[in-house]
Amino acid sequence: MPTRYLSADQRARFGKLPCDMSSEALASSFTLGPDDLEFIRACRGARNRLGCAVLLSSVRFTGTFPNKAEDVPPAILACLRSQLGLGEHINLVGYFEARTFERHVSSIRVRYGLSHLADAKLIKFGLNRWLYAQCWARDERPGVLVLQSADWLLERRVILPGVTTLERLVGRVRERAQLRLWRRMVDGLSNQQRLHIQAFFDEDAESLENFELLRASPLKRRQSDFLRHLDKLDALRKAELSMKPPKGVPASHFERLARVAARAKPSAIFALKEPRRTATVAALFYTLEASAQDDAVELAEALIADLFREAELAQVSRRQAHQRDLDNAILLLRELAERVVMDRAIAFEDWQSSIFAKWPKVRIEDAITTVDTVVQPTIGKPFEELAARWRRARKLFSNITNRIDIDASPGGRQVAEAMSWLSEQTDWAKADVKAAPTGVVSAPWRDHVLDENGTPSDIKAYVFATIDAWHKAVKRRDIFASPGIRYADPRAGLLERREWEGAKSVVCRSLGRSLDGSREVGRLAELLDTTFCRVAARADQNPDLRFEVSGGKTSIILSKLDRLEEPDSLIRLRRDVHSLVPRAGIPDILLEVMRRTEFAQAFTHISDRPTQVEGFEISLCAALIAQACNIGLEPLVRDSHPALRQSRLRWVGQNFIRPETLAAANAMIVSAHAKLPITGHWGNGQVASSDGLRFLAPKTAIHAGPNPKYFGRGRGITWYNMLSDQYSGLGATVVPGTLRDSLAILALLLDQETELDPVEIMTDSAAYSDTVFGLFWLLGYQFSPRLADIGGARLWRINKTAKYGQLDAIAAGTINTKLIVENWADLIRLAGSLKLGHLKAEGVMRILQVRDRPTTLAKALMHLGRLIKTLHILNYIDDAGFRRRILVQLNRQEFRHKLARKIYHGDRGEVRNALRQGQEEQLGTLGLALNAVTHWNAIYIQAAIEKLTADGTPIDPTDTARLSPILWRHINFLGRYDITLPESVAMGGLRPLRNPTSEWDF
Repeated sequence: MPTRYLSADQRARFGKLPCDMSSEALASSFTLGPDDLEFIRACRGARNRLGCAVLLSSVRFTGTFPNKAEDVPPAILACLRSQLGLGEHINLVGYFEARTFERHVSSIRVRYGLSHLADAKLIKFGLNRWLYAQCWARDERPGVLVLQSADWLLERRVILPGVTTLERLVGRVRERAQLRLWRRMVDGLSNQQRLHIQAFFDEDAESLENFELLRASPLKRRQSDFLRHLDKLDALRKAELSMKPPKGVPASHFERLARVAARAKPSAIFALKEPRRTATVAALFYTLEASAQDDAVELAEALIADLFREAELAQVSRRQAHQRDLDNAILLLRELAERVVMDRAIAFEDWQSSIFAKWPKVRIEDAITTVDTVVQPTIGKPFEELAARWRRARKLFSNITNRIDIDASPGGRQVAEAMSWLSEQTDWAKADVKAAPTGVVSAPWRDHVLDENGTPSDIKAYVFATIDAWHKAVKRRDIFASPGIRYADPRAGLLERREWEGAKSVVCRSLGRSLDGSREVGRLAELLDTTFCRVAARADQNPDLRFEVSGGKTSIILSKLDRLEEPDSLIRLRRDVHSLVPRAGIPDILLEVMRRTEFAQAFTHISDRPTQVEGFEISLCAALIAQACNIGLEPLVRDSHPALRQSRLRWVGQNFIRPETLAAANAMIVSAHAKLPITGHWGNGQVASSDGLRFLAPKTAIHAGPNPKYFGRGRGITWYNMLSDQYSGLGATVVPGTLRDSLAILALLLDQETELDPVEIMTDSAAYSDTVFGLFWLLGYQFSPRLADIGGARLWRINKTAKYGQLDAIAAGTINTKLIVENWADLIRLAGSLKLGHLKAEGVMRILQVRDRPTTLAKALMHLGRLIKTLHILNYIDDAGFRRRILVQLNRQEFRHKLARKIYHGDRGEVRNALRQGQEEQLGTLGLALNAVTHWNAIYIQAAIEKLTADGTPIDPTDTARLSPILWRHINFLGRYDITLPESVAMGGLRPLRNPTSEWDF
């Protein structure tokens, strides 16, 4: 059982007083109360009083007593001296070696009721129970559990044990929870199911083939693959391999074990010991039907999208093919209207004879027919082109209707009723369509489906209308797979009332929100009024702001920001630094960052077995480069080097590189990067931005979408990634097509696993809404999008009678604060469900609407969001510095994307993996490589600045803040790759800085 869960840096800082605390943090954490001062002043001697104050403050803040003067930072000493009225000459020299130190420790323990964990049996029992509950409730990382355990002990006035003791305790409890999980899963199997699972352990070719068939997903975006996948789904149900998981076991545990069973080599699974081996395969069966249905729905959704897109393209092609005839017909009708209808000289009763005298009746009828045939209404559907694909569509949707188990929320009931009616018809061509439910027929389909009496009259049009409605309902999750995981009911994640009662106090503390809605809304109302008054008073003096009235409507006009000039000192500093940064290849950088941050430890085997192969770091580096640079393994294979043989690299890629290990490795790089002195010049980690980078994907990819602007006639994916103000990537997700949804950003925030915790999120002109502003604020984040469309912005007020000067013309809307207060408890419950991970951010909008209409909770959230959005707009138009900060952060992200294109250069920068999981892994590896390059650059930029300073070059800190670690001209991404590390660097040293006067070629 591994017990070193914390990084070397975390272990070094465990139980130690921090050196880098702000004055506010010092005041809040190291202020002594009246009782404390009375106790301390009873000590004799200034040094002893200072030592006693240090011990008391330290044990409260860190849970430990320092044992040497060097462990106490000067800032904390100064803070305590000022409270005790001691001079700066008073220090702790000799205090920790005297017996007074031990007496003070004993006195503090007695007076303040402190205890050791080993002596407090009830506390230790409570900690074990709490840890066990955490391990059982959610799959938390052990390192996080160690730190949370320390906080739990601090709250109960327990002196912290050594870090190794806590790590071992967490390891034992996790092992117990895992053993209980495995046994519960095995005990829930019937004898027949156990025998069926046992049959897979017979290592013959047929058993392995059957196992691979069971866990296979559809590979290509084809109807034949869809039908084969449905055959597999039917076989699962027929063989009764669909098992119900034991009650009380969290779904996250099943899904985690199922991922192991779905990805690991059969030999790795078979090598596991019982009961883990049977439990791992059982987890696959527990989630098999749900994941198979997810794959079926995703592929069906993609095929329907292709069907409609083909029809739309065919409609455009048909129009283009008849363009000449259409032009002639339109010119004829135009000439007719101009010369006859608009000619007042011709009497009304002579119109027809005059028309037919010049244009024969047959010619006019042909022109009308041409227009009717080619020109389609803009709101209609390409029914004729879809009808030409009737056989294909009928086969596809018939299988969707009859072979995928679905359920519906209230917003999808009408679609479910239509599908139920279709499933009851043995032959759709002979069905009495007049009896079909009509609620599913949307406005664009009514002319095709319904007659003048509103009765369905065309079965083909009705089926296509239902297909269209099903496709939209699945996207909203009004229709969902049952069972399912990715396509499951999003409402299932909302905390139930009983669960919420037990969690609400913890959630409110973590969110920084009160359960008193009146107080919270009152504070926001006061802030809104103050902000309105401030901005209105300064509007006339704001050189960038003016108001323009057009057509009786007032609009905001905001001048663009001027480009910041670069002083000569910055230009010189950038030139000097860039000339000193050493040149290197991408393997050198990855290996060096791996050695400095030890992120290779994050790449554990998929079966959690320890890795003891020689040269693992070299193999891992090569496998990461193959994916991050999109070049494959061939340029990296060296048959003469055991660590670089093709079989080794494939083994590493299959068993070690996956989303969870990439996230853990990224977290280690981000942590190391944040501790570099130079990153403090760029930011404090409290700000982040998010944007998407687009990649062309294979046409057969299921997880891909169209966008002619970016992908032409093909399909692609968007890699949404988040960047901190310290230039470190915090997380990413892959979405099909070019989805512009701020909830994807919220999902990144909630799921990111680094130690940075940004509170302000900046985005480009994304698809934001009032609801999104409200959600971000409830969760403790400030959503700060760049407002490119500020001219059409609308402001909302609370006080109808308040006068806000020129802002009154655009502040006509009124916020319903009463509605917010009445639904405050449910708003906090919604935020708590998101914060605790029970509800996914992508599913929020789907539980706030019923049949495309917002629920009362959604309306309350919308009004809250209007308040927060108005505050953002007011600050945005009033503060040029605020707008500048947003622009600078977004520019940083743009430069990061340029570096990503340089790294991901193979295969013309296209994603060639057609599977969703493969896309996520490959682009996750790209994110790791980006962080490694950025961190490596920052290390050597800092070293270059130190050398320049040592040589007597004056450096302005404001110039340092404008340097960027996103550089690439000194890095070789091409050619054959030499994966070695110089001995001096391997020992922890730096590469020699470059001589600016010399030349060096790759």
